[in-house]
Amino acid sequence: MDASDSPDADAADAAATAERSPHRDRDSDGLLAEQLLRLTRRLHRIQSRQLEPIGITPAQFRLLRTVASYDAAPRMADLAQRLDVVPRAVTTLVDALEASGRVRRAPDPDSRRVVRIEITDDGRATLRSLRNARRAAAEEILAPLTAGQREVLGELLSALVDGMPERHC
Repeated sequence: MDASDSPDADAADAAATAERSPHRDRDSDGLLAEQLLRLTRRLHRIQSRQLEPIGITPAQFRLLRTVASYDAAPRMADLAQRLDVVPRAVTTLVDALEASGRVRRAPDPDSRRVVRIEITDDGRATLRSLRNARRAAAEEILAPLTAGQREVLGELLSALVDGMPERHC
């Protein structure tokens, strides 16, 4: 466990929350939002720690997962849209994954101007390792919860995610 994952780090996050929210009793939605942000930061720290030995960032993992989810090799524009990021961000991620041999650029058979992104065998092997790392990170976060609490949390998170309006760039 590194310093950012310690109970002290969580206590510091809680103290910062209390300082920013002096009217916590009157601002329960604000407190919930702050707790969700703290949990997200903690999950990101744990996931980053799990991914570091594999030599990949959480953003690269997300891109690799997304490339693998397509039936046919996607275009860069498809990836940018699916990930809800600007195309330049996809280019940077693809560059890094291509340099490590996890994806490759391939010409589109129908258009010389289009480039497709294909996952390699190394990319598939990395993805399997990453899924195990992600599961370990989730287990660490969810360890304090019972099976029933996990089920309720899953239902609540689904309600929040499914109820979110779509963003249009």
